[in-house]
Amino acid sequence: MVISFLNQKGGVGKTTLAVHVATALALRGERVLFIDADQQGSALDWGAMRESGGLFPIVGLPKPTIHRDLPKLAVDYQHVIIDGPPRVYEVARSAILASDIVLIPVQPSPYDIWAAKEIVDLIQEATHFNENLKSGFVINRKIVNTAIGRDVSEALSSYEVPVLATQICQRVAFAESAAQGLTVMELDKNSLASQEIEALTDQILQQKSE
Repeated sequence: MVISFLNQKGGVGKTTLAVHVATALALRGERVLFIDADQQGSALDWGAMRESGGLFPIVGLPKPTIHRDLPKLAVDYQHVIIDGPPRVYEVARSAILASDIVLIPVQPSPYDIWAAKEIVDLIQEATHFNENLKSGFVINRKIVNTAIGRDVSEALSSYEVPVLATQICQRVAFAESAAQGLTVMELDKNSLASQEIEALTDQILQQKSE
């Protein structure tokens, strides 16, 4: 299964969600390949910081040929996670064409809601080539104990893309783990942040089977 995290708007937490879902799958014993399709290479930098070695290989592929290159790269893996770039139309389009599921991280902000149209349009275009393509919004960096996540879900309902029920809250643990080349599950598997990522991973897998 190929899962991509994409949004043409930067700063929405694509890399954080991508490395965490990849880690959650790997910790369950799944064979995972990670594709860093962002020229900034944040996931590659994160992987280089790990002192204990990686749970999965990270391949830099910020090219508009992902959909053609991936089948050969992914032959030995059960899951592929793609961390897409902001503002690079052709690479994002190629990542969508390679995907089974496209997840769009959005922060609880009107700017994120308005900016989502561009990636939604790309996904709708891709369904002409892959009618089984799944997609969904993931509300990320929600402020704890506020209703704004619900408000964003209502605002996103104008798009023909479902909003996943699991919402990821803004927690210091995400920044603390990233600084060490780790994830929140590796710092504390019982933390609220870890529980949210595990729930998100479960929902992604469930969405594919529906």
